[in-house]
Amino acid sequence: MVKNNLLTRGAAEVIEKEHLEQALRGSPSTMLRARKLRVKFGIDPTAPDLHLGHTVLLRKLRQFQDAGHKAILIIGDFTAKIGDPSGRDKTRSPLSDKEIKNNFKTYLNQAGKVLDVKKAEIRHNSEWFGKNQELILELASKMSMERVLEREDFQKRIRAGQEVTMLEALYPILQGYDSVAVKSDVEIGGNDQKFNLLMGRRLQRKYGMKEQDIVTMPLLEGTDGVQKMSKSYGNYIGLAEKPETMFGKIMSIPDALMVKYAELLTDLPAEKFAARTAKDPRRAKLELAKTIVGMYHGKSAAKKAEEEFTRVVSRKETPTEVKSLKFKVKSLLLVDLLVQTKMAPSKSEARRLVKQGGVKINGEKQNNLDKNINLSVGILLQVGRHRYLRVQSRH
Repeated sequence: MVKNNLLTRGAAEVIEKEHLEQALRGSPSTMLRARKLRVKFGIDPTAPDLHLGHTVLLRKLRQFQDAGHKAILIIGDFTAKIGDPSGRDKTRSPLSDKEIKNNFKTYLNQAGKVLDVKKAEIRHNSEWFGKNQELILELASKMSMERVLEREDFQKRIRAGQEVTMLEALYPILQGYDSVAVKSDVEIGGNDQKFNLLMGRRLQRKYGMKEQDIVTMPLLEGTDGVQKMSKSYGNYIGLAEKPETMFGKIMSIPDALMVKYAELLTDLPAEKFAARTAKDPRRAKLELAKTIVGMYHGKSAAKKAEEEFTRVVSRKETPTEVKSLKFKVKSLLLVDLLVQTKMAPSKSEARRLVKQGGVKINGEKQNNLDKNINLSVGILLQVGRHRYLRVQSRH
């Protein structure tokens, strides 16, 4: 057993586990000493906000860092132009340089809530790809299309008659070369990234380097309990969100996810927390929410967030702070109101929310999809348990 069991806590798979454990603890039989490892995690700035799903991987990187190893955080500002095809059923829209630059403006501040950024090695993969077209041609010659197209998500798309672009085929090769560029000993990634991570090993081998070990982590489901946490799915819990919002979102996750959240997102003893969850789920979820909010906003903010949650949800009172929005029109149809206030991402989702009884105006549940909402006197719009907005006409 490695002394610090946090190095494998929650891990989905460790590739070359015996080799990694030997590197971490040394081997008296072969006179090998434990050594300082270069541990890499890369993230593409495809959106401006980091969320709790990202922290699963950042926390694992921090655990290696706390054990004395070198944490390497790679900002994929070049690979973000392509977009990681892992788990995607269609091609991502390409991002411009301006969008990418804007997205990673606050990445280090957000990542610094988990990682000791000052002690980490921060790299951008535009360093080696940005002005070196010959390198990309060299890499393309080192891997066959047959090997690249082996990946399951590509095969699904091909069987469905959908395109796989040449750029997408290049992505795992480019990500794999990051491991060559920084001479990584270990790479951390989500278990949907396994093909890309193994590509790093293959390319290191082709460049005459020792192959990195791999630690994959489970994907974290979002607040819907079904899809992986993502801003595009509207089920994310952002690191930059207000303590009250973060607390409310954590309280909204399905009970079945509580133990997984505790194991992947906190240092709470997993078995003891599971026992508390079985005995009193609500109390355990309050503990979980308070713990996570405290990690990113401080204990005082977590306590206030809990008090606000109790006041709003348990006592069914209005939050002390509610955002306001004004429209030029005097009225809107209910479905249009939800979309234009961004309380629903689409009309179909707005209709679903109304049909499920998740929309209230001034405390009254709305069930008429065609209802015209008068905004001249101002309304309090509520969607779900925790989302409130005051809406009024400017006239």
